[in-house]
Amino acid sequence: MASLNHPDNLKYTKTDEWIRVEGDECVIGITDYAQDQLGDIVYVEMTQDAGQSISAHDKIGDIESVKATSELLSPISGEVVRVNEVLKDSPEVINDSPYEQGWLLVVKLSNKAELDQLLSSEEYLKYLEGR
Repeated sequence: MASLNHPDNLKYTKTDEWIRVEGDECVIGITDYAQDQLGDIVYVEMTQDAGQSISAHDKIGDIESVKATSELLSPISGEVVRVNEVLKDSPEVINDSPYEQGWLLVVKLSNKAELDQLLSSEEYLKYLEGR
């Protein structure tokens, strides 16, 4: 687990999503741990489009790898601003760059209090060690 990357400037969920807060917008993706567990990602389908409202824990898409198919969940509530269109043709970018090019979507945050429910990098790593 020490070789996996979990940047300190991000927030995390117990369902292995990360959130980068940029003003009132949040970039959402899956963690390095999640992509490592999934293996080679072959397909990503986002079920939300720009302009749609979502709530925390809503399904926002599906991710398929050579090992499994998993639901993607939103860690926060808000309005979808952008969806990463690159993932349609190049889902493997999540394996290569989960925190930069491999982001899933950008959401305009509607409830800042939800951020308090998320884990710090240190808390997330402790959670992973206990799995």
